Formats: sequence, structure tokens, C-alpha cells
Amino acid sequence: MEPTSSTPSPETSVADSTYSSGSVKQEPGSNPASPLEASSPTAAALRSRDQHYVAADSNSSSTTKSFVPCKVCGDKASGYHYGVTSCEGCKGFFRRSIQKQIEYRCLRDGKCLVIRLNRNRCQYCRFKKCLAVGMSRDSVRYGRVPKRSRERSTEEASRVSTTDADQSDAETKQLAVYDVILTVSQAHHANCGYTEEHTRNLVRKPLGEMPASPQEDIADAASSTADSIELQRCWLWQELAANVTPSVQRVVEFAKRVPGFCDLGQDDQLILIKIGFFEIWLSHVAKLTSGASMVFDDGTTVSRQQLETMYDADFVTSIIHFASTFNALALNDTELGLFSAVVLLTADRPGITDVKTIEHYQDKLIEALKVQVGRNHANEPQLFSNLLIKLPELRNLGAKHTAHLDWFRLNWSKLTLPPLFAEIFDIPKCEDDLQ
Repeated sequence: MEPTSSTPSPETSVADSTYSSGSVKQEPGSNPASPLEASSPTAAALRSRDQHYVAADSNSSSTTKSFVPCKVCGDKASGYHYGVTSCEGCKGFFRRSIQKQIEYRCLRDGKCLVIRLNRNRCQYCRFKKCLAVGMSRDSVRYGRVPKRSRERSTEEASRVSTTDADQSDAETKQLAVYDVILTVSQAHHANCGYTEEHTRNLVRKPLGEMPASPQEDIADAASSTADSIELQRCWLWQELAANVTPSVQRVVEFAKRVPGFCDLGQDDQLILIKIGFFEIWLSHVAKLTSGASMVFDDGTTVSRQQLETMYDADFVTSIIHFASTFNALALNDTELGLFSAVVLLTADRPGITDVKTIEHYQDKLIEALKVQVGRNHANEPQLFSNLLIKLPELRNLGAKHTAHLDWFRLNWSKLTLPPLFAEIFDIPKCEDDLQ
């Protein structure tokens, strides 16, 4: 699994609210509790993208232009080999395959996704990808082509028929879709704690009960069962917040790598992350949710009774129903990553300004998801439609979750929450009250 890019601590707010891509600096006197606050932890995490990826623009070309991906596996390309920009690994693999006339076999019907992390797992699909992106058998067989022959080939290529041109356009579109699948898949594997690799050997541990200390004095002062339940609820919410906060940072990092997200203004980025986070996180944690419990990515297990104490029985039942039906679709990690990206780029979130751009990129993501699901679930033609039906169901759960957060906004002074968690859900801070 590739490492995530280094980012500032999510617990630290950035004093300078100027956004590197050109957003306006927040004026003194503006509402500090605004969800678009430029100095918020989420905005700080987003700004780290600019420092890491965009800073190269001020130096002409260095960082972003120095990395050219291999068309086969996505690793750093070393040059133009056998007609395709590719890395040394895929160059050597293709040459050996042709020279030794090796015949490969695939155990998954030729539908393996070829990326840098797993390119050696299925040689059949890797070789097929080499051919699909345009690697030439003849270039391996005959070596370097004389200049005169290259010129003759160029003249012949200029006479290509309209049919061939249309076919070439179709292939180009297919490769563009494949690039989206590859990019999102890598982003998801690098920034999700609920992948198959992460959860395979997960050791589960119960959340436990609220300790007698340091809440002992408060507990003694509780005059009724209702007070005790309220204390328990506060403690559970604090535990939940501590376990969910790392996922907030991961979703931010994932979003930065979703095609089209970084083309948006900071305000739209913040809205998409703040409103979409719970829906994305729920689609991830669903994998470890059953009728009896929910398991976080570190193995911490919350019982159904504890969830009902935090929320209510009806909402918890709805979450468990979603998890059950969503898990029945049997999505792999790449498909879940694409689905998460589709959820992220939802254009009709309240407050969004650049609707057309978001719709444009979401359409591309939906097409990529359709292709990926079609490859892996060819015998389940209704699966893609059933998957899209989950989008409004998730949205409804997100709206219900927002309503539950009204309790937070009434009781925030009783809680000690991680800043990033409080900010992503617009929970008031102490300094807001003092102003």
C-alpha cells in the first residue's frame, strides 16, 4: 500500500487564511462559525494540497511536470518504450513476453486491475494492458526502425480512414476512463482504513463502559436516571469523535486526488467535504457493521445499544439496513473508491456555486464506476443500477445524521471534541461563545 502524502496536523488551525489557489482572504469581522471559514482545520488540510502539489507552479515546471505516469501501471515512466510512455518494469516485462513468446493465463477472466502495487500478480492482464495502451510487438521483434521506414510509416498513417479515426477516438475515451479508475483506486487504497488489506487481520476490541473517574464526581451529582444517560451519551460521543476524526483527514486527502476536485474553488471544496463526509464514511464503515455492532478501522467495536444511546433506535436500524444491503453488492476496494468519489462530487449540495463543473466530473466518475462494475460483475447486469439507488438512501441518512447533531449544538459545552471533528460538523467552539 502506497503511503499517504504528509500533511499538517489536523488538530492545528492555520492563522493565515489566504488560500493558495486564489480564494479571497477572509475579512475581519466575518462570521467565525461559518462552514466556509478559511482558517478552519479542514481548510488547512486542503491548503496542504497546494503546498505539496501546486507549489511547483511558481517554479515553472519542477514537481508536477517531472512525474509522467506509465500508461500500463501508473508508476513513474522512464521514457517512450515500444510506442508507449512506460516505466522500466513494464518495458522489460513486455520485451520478455514477446521475445520468449510466453503465454499467460488469468484466474479472473482477464478482468484484473493493473496498478503499480499489484502489476506482478496477473501477468496475463498486465500483458493485455500493454497491448491495449499501444505497445508494439514489432518494435520488440525488429528493434530500432530505420529513419526511411519511419517516414514511410508516418505517410501511411496520415491516410488513415475515417473508420480507423473513429476507432482511435473510442480507444482514447476508453483509456481516459481507465485512467480515472486507476487514479481513484490508488487514492482510495492510500487513504482508506477500511480496505481489504487493512481489515483482513483486524483485531476487534470493545469500546467498553464509561470509567468512574474522572467523571466520578459528576456521576455522583447526577440526580436521576436521565442525568446518567446524558453523561453516558456525552462520553460515547467523545469516544466516537476520537475514532472518526482520523477518517476525516483521510477523506480530505482522498478528495484532493479525485479528478476534478482540485479544479474547484475552496468554498465548494469545503462544502463537498463537510456535507459528503458522513455519507462517504458510512459507505466505508458499512463493511464492518452488523446487526449487533459497528467496528472502526482500528478494531474498536461499538455495540448496537451504545449506538442507540448516541442516536436513537430508528436511526441505528436505518444504518444497519443500509450496511446490510450495501454489503450484499459485494463491491471490491476499487469500486468502493469510485462510489465514494461519486458521492463526494454531488453538485446540488446547499451553497455550491460551480455546479456545472462538479456535474461534469461526476459524470466521468459514474461512467468509470459503470465500466469497473461491468468488468467485475458481468453476470449481474442490475448491480450498477442497484448501486446508484444507494446514493439517495445515503443522502437521506446524512440528513438524519445532521438533525441528530442538533443535540451537539445544544450540549457542546459538556464535550471535549477534536477540533477537526467539531469543524467538519459545524459544532460550536468555546471561542465562538466568548465572542
